Amino acid sequence: MNPYASDLVALESPDDLALADRIKVGQENISAELRKIIIGQDDVIGQVLLTLFVGGNSLIVGVPGLAKTLLVHTIARVLDLKFSRIQFTPDLMPSDITGTDLVQENVETGSRKMVFAPGPIFANVVLADEINRTPPKTQSALLEAMQEHRVTIQGRTYTLDEPFYVFATQNPIELEGTYPLPEAQLDRFMFHIVIEHPPYDEELSVVKATTAIQNPTLEQPISGADLVAFQQLVRKVPVAEAVMRYALNLVRASRPTSSDASDDIKKWVAFGGSVRAAQYLILGGKARALTQGRYHVSFEDIQALAHPVLRHRVLTNFHAQSQGMTSDMIIDKLLESVRMPKSGM
Repeated sequence: MNPYASDLVALESPDDLALADRIKVGQENISAELRKIIIGQDDVIGQVLLTLFVGGNSLIVGVPGLAKTLLVHTIARVLDLKFSRIQFTPDLMPSDITGTDLVQENVETGSRKMVFAPGPIFANVVLADEINRTPPKTQSALLEAMQEHRVTIQGRTYTLDEPFYVFATQNPIELEGTYPLPEAQLDRFMFHIVIEHPPYDEELSVVKATTAIQNPTLEQPISGADLVAFQQLVRKVPVAEAVMRYALNLVRASRPTSSDASDDIKKWVAFGGSVRAAQYLILGGKARALTQGRYHVSFEDIQALAHPVLRHRVLTNFHAQSQGMTSDMIIDKLLESVRMPKSGM
């Protein structure tokens, strides 16, 4: 019996199958365009593209100088989407993000009226650069936009154009002058993507490329409308009951208050994954399957995405921090201890 069999309707229509092929080809073409500017970081690029195909938002974390900002800006260029960068600073106000009402005077009549001036959130790809440099009140201004794709100002609601993504970059929390993101906002990010220093050969290539003349021509292999269609198709991909249970079991086992939690989880974890973690494991698994030319989600898809989905949701306590236990190490233990359900459970 096929362990990935599902009671759900598979991708059967010619239009869906053709669109599925376009996702795979589109992912390959976008990656090829990005490599004209971005050297290495294949795993990071792959996770960012999965974010696009699912319609989520992602947090990109790494020390300064690892091309976090360049990566997001280049993706917007390749996809020909409206790009907006918000540099988060300690004095940034919520209205600096969402926009505000301004008094506009009619030169001819002298009359005045309030006119809404949209903020930088009104774009397709919003880069929240160094989001942990600003206090939580301003960080929270992104919440409604990330979840609902709209903003409310002075009692009026404005719908944001689709597709809409927020990519936030962050420097490691141990650097001075940073503010930890509130748990409610962390949970709205699909992935926590870690960028690390590249291997020696790749770093040498970066130095060579960035100290010479660079003016590559970027093509647009897919459009914003294609991305919206991809997001709808991803949700049609069937998932076997066993795979669905495995994703949920991983998340439940990460919660120290759960009966499924191991003694290690109860010892080291303050908060575990929410239901959004299970949702993003499944949605990310669907997108990953399509980009690899498959029409079903496997256990390996869930395992491959466990770290980026869970590392910002599995929050360690003081005891774990004093013992040098990180979220990634705890997720490794989860993957070792949580068994894959058998088909038909």
